[in-house]
Amino acid sequence: MKLRCIKYLLIITIVIVLPLSNSLAAEKTNVFVSILPQKYFAESIGKDLINTTVIVEPGQSPADYEPSPSQMVMMSEADIYFAVGVAFEAAWLQKFSAINPAMQIVHTDIDIEKKPINRHETSGIQPEHNQHQHHEHGALDPHIWLSPTLVEIQAEHILNGLISIDPDNRLKYKSNYLDFLAQIESLNKELDLLFSEKTMQKQFLVFHPSWGYFADAYGLKQISIEIEGKTPKAREVKKLIESCRLHHIQFIFVQPQFSVKHAEIIANEINAQLIYADPLAQNWEKNMRAVAMSIKQALK
Repeated sequence: MKLRCIKYLLIITIVIVLPLSNSLAAEKTNVFVSILPQKYFAESIGKDLINTTVIVEPGQSPADYEPSPSQMVMMSEADIYFAVGVAFEAAWLQKFSAINPAMQIVHTDIDIEKKPINRHETSGIQPEHNQHQHHEHGALDPHIWLSPTLVEIQAEHILNGLISIDPDNRLKYKSNYLDFLAQIESLNKELDLLFSEKTMQKQFLVFHPSWGYFADAYGLKQISIEIEGKTPKAREVKKLIESCRLHHIQFIFVQPQFSVKHAEIIANEINAQLIYADPLAQNWEKNMRAVAMSIKQALK
């Protein structure tokens, strides 16, 4: 009898506590973001006042990602969505709004001037065209989160978005935002110093052109194996190999979202080493330092 009473008391306690805990959880702002680095930015400002959900899952590319049915269901619970300008958003943001018309969408890339992603930056190498081919020009590089100064702009949009949804916690968001800005500025100064040596080599080789904004920020030059988002033709590869040998390039930066098959072929030809540099890593600050150190080593 005593055990049965204890059992009933436990059940009653669970019934009472669960709705209470759910109520407390519901008080947080439900934030949705496209990619993992944005989770870092949002949580640096929102901290324990928000719940963050990332749409593009680890190992996937935001260029052609398709949200799962379960993610679409979860979208109905979102209070705010921070877009960053990656390709899949063009096809899906309108669908997200249709599911949840009350959800606010904030474009964190507003006020950022983007560079063409299809600009092939290897000296003297241009994509081969024939007179019957038609190529679209002007596709813009979405990787703005790889430049600390551009992240500062994104952070301000995130701050304003969170305050618009949850004005009662304005002061907390503002304080967290200022701390995050100080963190960004400290990182930027550190990387400035890292690449300040005037005599060092400036060019580094990547498979996919993700690091252009990073290169621009620190006076470097990204050389891309891909040309206009496509694997180069045999004649273009030959020119690329000649250029790499001329500039004594010994490292090729690749990322886990893409096959390394073609990068391996070129690496074998120029006796280079493949180094993984993930532009979509969640711990943004740690990743920026790690990639910067790898690039610095490659430029020696």
